[in-house]
Formats: sequence, C-alpha cells, structure tokens
Amino acid sequence: MSGLLHYLKENQDHILADVERVVKAESPTQDKQAVDRCGEVFQSLFAEHLGLTAEVIPMDTTGNHLRFTYGDGDSQILILGHMDTVWDIGRLSYRVEGNKAYGPGILDMKSGIIQAIWAVKACKDLGVALQKKVVFLCTSDEETGSDSSRAYIEAEARKSEVVLVVEPAVANSGALKTSRKGVGHFTMSIKGKASHAGNHHEEGISAVEEMAHQILFLQGLTDYSKGTTINVGIASGGNRTNVVAESALLDIDVRINRLSEAERISDLITQATPFLEGTTLQITGNVNRPPMERTAQTEKLFHLATECGNELEMTLTEAHVGGGSDGNFTAALGVPTLDGLGAMGDGPHAEYEHILIDQLPVRAALLASLMTRL
Repeated sequence: MSGLLHYLKENQDHILADVERVVKAESPTQDKQAVDRCGEVFQSLFAEHLGLTAEVIPMDTTGNHLRFTYGDGDSQILILGHMDTVWDIGRLSYRVEGNKAYGPGILDMKSGIIQAIWAVKACKDLGVALQKKVVFLCTSDEETGSDSSRAYIEAEARKSEVVLVVEPAVANSGALKTSRKGVGHFTMSIKGKASHAGNHHEEGISAVEEMAHQILFLQGLTDYSKGTTINVGIASGGNRTNVVAESALLDIDVRINRLSEAERISDLITQATPFLEGTTLQITGNVNRPPMERTAQTEKLFHLATECGNELEMTLTEAHVGGGSDGNFTAALGVPTLDGLGAMGDGPHAEYEHILIDQLPVRAALLASLMTRL
C-alpha cells in the first residue's frame, strides 16, 4: 500500500467528520447567507489542515467565491469545486447507514472538496513534494449555471497547466469524466389573441395551439446520432378554460456534444417562426456551458491517472456524461481538464444522494498521487 493511501485510510474517520461539517452547513444556491456560512466552514478547514487563508471574492447576490493557494511557483494546478447545492434548507438531513453517508450536496460535491483538502494535507504531512503550486477555486453558483463565477474560473484556468475537477465519479464504475455535453437553456414566450371561447372563438388566436406546434418542432430537433437532445421541460399557457389563450411559455433544455452543433441548434431555436398567423414569438437564452470535448491532452491526463490508479490497485475507466460542470469552461479554453475526481456514490440531485465512506481515502489518494506526477 502506498504511503499516501495508508495515511489517508488511517484518517478516514477524520475525513468523514469534515464531510459531515460541510454537509450540515446547508447551502442552496439561491440563499447567499447560507452559502457564505458554508464558505466559512470551508475556510476554517483550509486553515486547520493546510494553514491557508482564503482570498474571498465578494458577490452581491450569490455566495462569495473562495480562492486558496498552496505552494509557490509560476506553474499551477487548478482544483475546481462548488459549495452550492440544489437542496432547500431542511429538505434532507445528514445520516450514516453502513458504508453510506447521506445528505444534501454530500456527493455533488462537498465531499470532493474535502477529499482535495486531504489529498494536499497527506502530501504536506508526509513530506511528499508537489512540483507545482495548487490553487483551489471554490465557487457558489455552479448549480444555476455559474453566471457569477465563470469569468473567475476561466481567468484562473488560463494561468493553469492542468485543471482537476472534483465533481463525483461516475456511479458504480467510479469512472473519470473525460468529456461532457454542453448545456443550454432557452425560453420561448408566445403571444396570441384572447377571445371568449364560446361567443367569439373564431376571433381568438390560441397561444396554446401555437405552443403545441412549437413543442413538436423543438422536440423534433433531437438527434441521438449526434448526441443532441432538446427537452421542453416546462410548458404553460392560458389562464381560463373559457378564454382562447393569449399567452404561453416554454422552458427548453439543450444538450450537445460539439461546439459546432451548439451553434447550429442555437440558430434553429432563436430563429424559430410562428406556425399560426397572428401569433408572435420572443425567444431568449443560449448555450451557457460549451461541451467538454475529449482531446489528446485529456487522453494523456487520463492515462497518467490510470498509472496512479494502478499503483493504488484501482482499475480506472473513463466516461462521457450528459451533465455539465465547470470543467466544461476550462476544457473549452484548451486547458487539459480531468473531471470526476471527487467522491464515489450515487444520487446527485436525488433524495438518496450518498457517498461510499470507504472510498473517501482511496479517491483522495488517487488525487494526491496524480498531483505529485504533474
């Protein structure tokens, strides 16, 4: 067993205790005060374990972002993680059942940040040298699109030789993520003409009828052979059963594998035209996360991780996934990016969200080993 893994296994209970602290500091994205309180818990852990003080990046409406720097030098490794969750306060509680620990954001992705802290702490305590300084960027709004953090993520990535994203590994297999779909969100507002459904039905122009045509058009843009999916997730219209609907609204989710496909689909959606004479469309939105495409640099980084895994008696695989992360932004800049280096478990955004406790030290050791080789 490697010295790093042995050290981390000895500290498994301490790692889990840190996970419990940050999970109990609940942090739904929309609650700035709660996210900032969670950030304060993370700051205390970085100070306690690594002697680091945060560079706080203040935000007006979202939680503050946190930047920590370990080591010196011009070359740097960027570790990306987010502190916010999708869960309202009190919706889920922290609990342990056997080898599983449950709680809001425990898998997505507070445990990943804790593992990263302990990966560096293991190197520090064992005197294992890192050839590059390590920058941690802990953001507050990933779950809602990273609108306030994207510029900071991209600026830090441009200064980095490699980006390691401590989002959770693929469930069951523990695979690392070498490519991700890009993500877009669009809204379509439809206007028709209201009239009495009984007395003057023929004078109305139904926005709901137009909405039905647009749903079929939008859903029809899905092309599984290209990895392109369009989902009209929310459709609403009208306000009375006896009134021809004057307005309707669609919320549209887009996922794509290639940047060129993002441009094509965006054009098709934003340039959509009405089917019914007399209706109008107002369309807003864009592809806000570019696809994370697998490159030769990604492949090289993954193979390096597999070598580290072999030394830890782990057989690593890679996967392409449909969800986006902040790694999409860094990969799109051409910076070598490896994702899925966080906790193992299952159920992100689900009530059964959990981690596998015995994998906390193993995945932390993998990250530590990888950093020593970079």
